[in-house]
Order: sequence, then structure tokens, then C-alpha cells
Amino acid sequence: MNPSAATSSAARNGRSGNPARRNAPAGRGPARTGPATAGDWVSGARLRTLPLAIAPVALGTGAAIVVSGPGVFHPVRAVLALIVALCLQIGVNYANDYSDGIRGTDANRIGPARLTGGGSAQPRAVLTVALAFFALAALAGLTLVVLTGQWWLLLVGVLAIIAAWFYTGGRKPYGYFGLGEVFVFVFFGLVATVGTTYVQVGTVNTESWLSGVGIGLIAMAVLMVNNLRDLEPDRASGKRTLAVLIGSMASRVVFCLFLLLAFAIVAFFAVFYPLAWLTFFVLLLAVPAGLITVTATTSTELVLALKLTSVSALAYGLLLALAFAL
Repeated sequence: MNPSAATSSAARNGRSGNPARRNAPAGRGPARTGPATAGDWVSGARLRTLPLAIAPVALGTGAAIVVSGPGVFHPVRAVLALIVALCLQIGVNYANDYSDGIRGTDANRIGPARLTGGGSAQPRAVLTVALAFFALAALAGLTLVVLTGQWWLLLVGVLAIIAAWFYTGGRKPYGYFGLGEVFVFVFFGLVATVGTTYVQVGTVNTESWLSGVGIGLIAMAVLMVNNLRDLEPDRASGKRTLAVLIGSMASRVVFCLFLLLAFAIVAFFAVFYPLAWLTFFVLLLAVPAGLITVTATTSTELVLALKLTSVSALAYGLLLALAFAL
């Protein structure tokens, strides 16, 4: 299947109202010859990004225990917050697959084939799955609102879903103008961490805010190395990510800076929480990720750095949360 033809077919069949699907560039993207398998749909969920949803909920829960006291835990609210974060992350992954596919961005993709851009799934089907996960996130969030009685949190949820969609969707997606890192920092750093603390104990503390900044920095690093891998295809497709705007060398430096600042926050917490020192073991993953990113010459190397950074995010969140809780 010709990927350009698949993109054109997607544009005809994906009646989402997204006007950005015209003028798709020709390229040599990955092609498929049959319908999407269950494995393809699982791959489309991009499971390696899920640590970015789990880590802030763990940190927010640890910060909540600081407020309520050791041994005091709110499992139902914590699980609901986790469902919100996971469903938003998966929803935005499918939404990106849909929007990038009908826009033609994936025509030049060098990574694994996507559902829409690869032509293995109808755009409307991918959109439906994305909306289903957004709906699940909204349902879990609504349950949290009812449990807490804080109805203003509905606005936060609506803003999160809007931000998730317009990352790559709409006429002028902000992810195409170098603002993707801002989105992940705010929503998968601050909002997810602080929100998790708030729905459990009705207040927030320094631990919640600062650890939210820390995990937000690592989330930005994950997005940066991902976009560094796709720098040339994105440039060819007109997708102006931060990596495209500042160039390859500056992107590598900024990636390392994000990680350095995240661990500077750990050093601050280690003064007050002795077990926070254990979080520095995550450097066994983060340092190789940084070295690979700085020296990488192939996309395969950058994929490895991406995986190491994602695992670093999960380990960072779990270990620092443990330091708070104990």
C-alpha cells in the first residue's frame, strides 16, 4: 500500500472536521497490506509512554501521605486518579495517531507504523477509540468530583481533554509550534501530581508542587528525545516541534538539562527525606540515556534513549513517592 494513497484515503474517510488534512507531503512511510491486528492497536496505545501517567499519581499519593500521616491511604481516590491519567495518556496517543495521520505528517515517518498513517485502520475507528479513552477519563474524573464535592475540578478535567486533543488536532495544533513540552509539563507534571494530592487530602504541599515539577521535567525530556528521533521527518512534514525549532545539538543539550534539573529537586528533598537519596539510583538509567542522546547518530539509538528515559520517569516517581510515604 502506498502511504501517500493511504493518507489521502484517510482524509476522505476521516470526517472529523479537521481542516489540516490537506496538502499531505509525499514520503516513504511504513506501509501495511492488511487490517490492524490486536497487536497493532496495543502498539498504537504506545505503552512505553504510560510511565508518564503512573509516576505523577505515585508522587501525588506520596505527598498526600505526608499531609495525612504515615499509614493513612485513600486507595479508591488514588486508583481513580490513576485511571484518569492513564486514559488521558492513551487517549492522546490515539488522538495523535489520528490527527498526524489525516494531516499527512506520518507520510515521512521513520519509526513504527501508525494505525492511521500506515493505512491499517480507518481514521474514524482510531478517532472513536481516542474519544472512548477520553470518555473513560472523564467518567473517572467525574467520580472523583462527586467523592470530593469539589465541582470546580470539572473545569480542570475539561481543560485537560481540550489540551490533549489540540496537541496535534484542530486547525493550529500547538504541538506543531514547539509547545508540546509545555503541555506535558503542565498536565503530566503539575496537574497530575498536584491534582492527585488534592483529591485525596483536600490540600497541596511543597512535596506535591516540587515533585510535580521534577516529573514534569522528565516528561519533557521524554518528548524531546522522541521529537529528536523524528526531527528530519517532522521538518519535512512541516511539524515544528521544539526539536525542529532549536535544532539537533541544542535539543540534545536541553534534554540533558531537563534531567539534571529533575535530579536537583531530588537533592533538595534528600535534605528532609533520607530515603529520597535512593532516587539517585535512577541515574543508572538516566545517565546512559543522556550519553546515548548526546552521541546518537541513528534513530535506533534514540529509541533506546527514549525507553531508558521512560523507565527513569517511572522509577523516579515510585522511589521519591516511597521516600514521602515512609
